[in-house]
Amino acid sequence: MTRSIAVVGGGIVGVAVARALARRGDEVTVLEKEHRLARHQTGHNSGVVHAGLYYAPGSLKATLCAAGRVALHDYCLEKDLPYRELGKLVVAVDESELPALAEIERRARANGVPDLRRLDGAAALREIEPHVAGVAAVHSPRTAVVDYAAVTEAMAQDVRAAGGRVLLGHEVTGLTPAGLADRVRVVTPGLDEAFDRVVVCAGLQSDVVARLVGADPSPRILPFRGEYWTLAPDRASLVRGMVYPVPDPRFPFLGVHFTRGVYDAVHVGPNAVPALRREGTAGRRSRCGTRGSRCGGPGRVPSRGSTGAWGSTRSAARCSSPCTTGGRAGSCPSCDRPTWPRAPRQESAPRRGRATGRWSTTSPSTRSAP
Repeated sequence: MTRSIAVVGGGIVGVAVARALARRGDEVTVLEKEHRLARHQTGHNSGVVHAGLYYAPGSLKATLCAAGRVALHDYCLEKDLPYRELGKLVVAVDESELPALAEIERRARANGVPDLRRLDGAAALREIEPHVAGVAAVHSPRTAVVDYAAVTEAMAQDVRAAGGRVLLGHEVTGLTPAGLADRVRVVTPGLDEAFDRVVVCAGLQSDVVARLVGADPSPRILPFRGEYWTLAPDRASLVRGMVYPVPDPRFPFLGVHFTRGVYDAVHVGPNAVPALRREGTAGRRSRCGTRGSRCGGPGRVPSRGSTGAWGSTRSAARCSSPCTTGGRAGSCPSCDRPTWPRAPRQESAPRRGRATGRWSTTSPSTRSAP
């Protein structure tokens, strides 16, 4: 039996869900509050397609990462979308990081990361990235970059081709039971319809949408913004592919890294700072309503963590080029101002204000991947 299904959210997760449902024969409607798809997290990340270096072997994350890389490669090939296997180098800058690098290598091999290599010594590293300085590295040549916004638009075309609707400028303001049947009434500024099922893929607004149906306000989403710098065009040749640090176990992030994007711009970042609003991709500007939703509720967290390092970052690797000052990416005079991409990510926090999870709606790729 054909079902009518509303999918709330026009990021890559929502559109991919809608595509799968439409291809199965359901009548699908995507409801996106913005006037274009992939407006927020999907369109504001480094575009990396991870190969599965970090995840615990046998875990769901490891399994999905490996399968997703292959599926995304095949989809981009089918749709003639850019997919560039530029490779990733995870660099140990000194001997203190060698045990952690060995663990990354162990996990990567257990996860079947293709064509993985361990490199020892500065000369071996420079064969891959001539301007990197370190003592050892793990190289994943199949780690790739894509344009996730373009992937999302292509998937939306698949939804339309299967008979589905993709409605932009439709912010969901109401979700209520519809009559005696087991249906849901969905209200937006331009729509008032009943659906058999509703799937919510609202990203940073997921807890807001959940409260429309009376869900408990805890946990609530805490947005963090990641800022990237862009290397000046005449310095972009300093980085061939991707250069990552050995992650610092004190923080739930992969660390500041260098990424050559699918269109050849090289980005340095991200940091991780509390965002003044959920979708704060435009610097310091904020709206009091969204800022208050983070700072004034029972799930708020202090502005500094116990380590005093909300905005702490680590350099991807000490660059041997004379363009750096002190070997830190943020102080490199070759870098332009941090304008793209600024991407709020989220953690969730219960009423007592302790963070309980990391990036509860993403990836990837899509970090959103980072």
